[in-house]
Amino acid sequence: MSSVRQEGKDKIIFVTKEDHETPSSAELVEEDPNDPYEEQGLILPSGEINWNCPCLGGMASGPCGTEFKDAFSCFHYSKEEVKGSDCLEQFRTMQECLQRYPELYPKEDDAQSSQASEESAGSAEPSDPAAGSEKDSSDPTLSNTESSAES
Repeated sequence: MSSVRQEGKDKIIFVTKEDHETPSSAELVEEDPNDPYEEQGLILPSGEINWNCPCLGGMASGPCGTEFKDAFSCFHYSKEEVKGSDCLEQFRTMQECLQRYPELYPKEDDAQSSQASEESAGSAEPSDPAAGSEKDSSDPTLSNTESSAES
């Protein structure tokens, strides 16, 4: 026989082996497509932008969140032939904001170069370009190739 205990907001249910042997009578509730707390992706069914989408990587809530939202909204709702061509000022404003916070928004090439320098600093053995040019006398395929070339 199972027992149920309420601790604050949590409900704790202890079940027995017999409880697990009987088929579940739980009914699945269909998800509400208008639930603002459900993950809906970037664009909500209504066509609005989901600023809580994890795909935005926190850009909408950082120090440049307002600038990002302005630029992204302009692009999303743009009706121009070249989509977003009417949003240059908003993107320029966002870019200026991003440049004021280089520790939070590093330039892509800066991030790659710092990552590459960390990786090269972490390698234990120095690279020697001349090391690969010497013949390895213990490799039997090299001696076979040399002998067949000589004959």
